[in-house]
Amino acid sequence: MAQLSDDCFAFGGPMMSVDDAVAIIAARVTAVQDIETVDLRHADGRILAAGISAPLPLPPFTNSAVDGYAVRHGDLPLTAEQAFPVTGRVQAGASAQGPVEPGHAVRIFTGAPMPEGADTVFMQEDVRIDEAGKVVLPGGLKAGANVRPAGEDIAAGTRALPAGQRLRPQDVALGAAFGLMHIEVRRRIRVAVFSTGNELVAPGAPRAAAQLYDSNRFMMMAMLARLGCDVSDLGILPDNRASLAAALKKVAGAHDLILTTGGVSTGEEDHVKAGVEDVGTLVLWRMAIKPGRPVAMGIIDGTPFIGLPGNPVASFVTFAYVVRPTVLALAGALQQNPMPMPVRAAFTYRKKAGRREYVRATLRRAADDMLEAVKFPREGAGLLSSLVQTDGLVELGEGITRVEPGQTVGFLGYASLT
Repeated sequence: MAQLSDDCFAFGGPMMSVDDAVAIIAARVTAVQDIETVDLRHADGRILAAGISAPLPLPPFTNSAVDGYAVRHGDLPLTAEQAFPVTGRVQAGASAQGPVEPGHAVRIFTGAPMPEGADTVFMQEDVRIDEAGKVVLPGGLKAGANVRPAGEDIAAGTRALPAGQRLRPQDVALGAAFGLMHIEVRRRIRVAVFSTGNELVAPGAPRAAAQLYDSNRFMMMAMLARLGCDVSDLGILPDNRASLAAALKKVAGAHDLILTTGGVSTGEEDHVKAGVEDVGTLVLWRMAIKPGRPVAMGIIDGTPFIGLPGNPVASFVTFAYVVRPTVLALAGALQQNPMPMPVRAAFTYRKKAGRREYVRATLRRAADDMLEAVKFPREGAGLLSSLVQTDGLVELGEGITRVEPGQTVGFLGYASLT
């Protein structure tokens, strides 16, 4: 397990910006050190333990980029077309039988190795065959046209994938192109998740009139699974200080992160903070973010603890900007801050300076073919429908106080936040 000091998240200053919060997390969380070897087929989404350098050039040999005819460029006329006898044929996966003769052409196909001496390929669409069976080549083609030199993509020995890369399908493809069958990755981090509150019941259980079905826990587990975590579902804990403290203490030693939702406000029946303080150290972060509220962070027996607010939109946003960077840091992954896409606002909005706000929005194509962000018609951090019926979040920086229709704003699709 990752063992952190009791003051890992300590911050005694005023309300902090989102960027400062992410920087503190990335700097102070220690990545898990355990490494395991996985089959390349199971490497997608895993965190690369060590950088990979190219063991061979890509492509490994010089080859044709098209179906056509390989020639020596020095044999070509500058302007007028010229007929060349065709001697030889090279298919993909086969080797040329010998060098191309001066003044001759070799029929070649995409991916086939270039015959010795040949350095240029004419596309078959640009030539014609005369009555004598010769290929008639036009003049003016530049040297090296339609040829892929060995190492054109990646030279042998080049660092191709960095340590900490969260592997994607294209990264897996690169490993396969290098001939790798197995790859070393960090082990998955183990996260314990539970909800708190007497007002919650699990889906499928009997629900009293004043109770709600627990939804946040399932959202958190789904988001953690997308980050490649091994998730332990601990269910719902009642609003009881002693039982909360005991549950936290029990799971700390077997997990790399403890995540809760609900019970972190200042109400008399919100016991999570007190429970953490009974068995560890608690810091309550105040982030200049909306939707969102103070996020409870702490350390229990060396294991980081994060308590998120109970409102689903606030929980989603604080997960994206607190839990996600923590998980990536614990997993040894490179921090990947989502990059907003510029779109045109189709709404009016006012906000306070000094605070970053996220507006739930749907994208649409305007009459002039520009993408526009349409704000969800209702406010409220408790509206789960506002996450379901929109495409993402419009990010409004600390310096923005007003948005008018037609103004360019930054849009983050939900896929970039999970």
